[in-house]
Amino acid sequence: MFNSVNNPFNKKIESSTSSDKNKEQKKEEEKKKERRLLDEEEPDEVRLGGMPILTEDEILYMVRSYIEKLKDEHSGREKVVQKLDKYLQNFDIQKFCKRNPNITSPDFHMIMYNETEGIIK
Repeated sequence: MFNSVNNPFNKKIESSTSSDKNKEQKKEEEKKKERRLLDEEEPDEVRLGGMPILTEDEILYMVRSYIEKLKDEHSGREKVVQKLDKYLQNFDIQKFCKRNPNITSPDFHMIMYNETEGIIK
């Protein structure tokens, strides 16, 4: 269509339709780059509440303080205090952590309430 007279430097001549195609290609390339970047990023770790996960030592300390608080609240009821002492004696941190992995402070209080509710009533 073009010869050397019309196109003396042999440059690529773009028509309006080819520029539309180039725009679409650029958009597609940008989308592909964005997808690659999103795929390459490490997945975000989401924890409900954003609280830190408790260690075994922290859990053990919290169990003891929780039981002591319950004993103080129910000091007039000897059977309840004895049951709480027995619960504390038989408490196995390994089993507790195995049954409840990656617990946070609010999780701990909910679990302890559920476990000690039967003792108190």
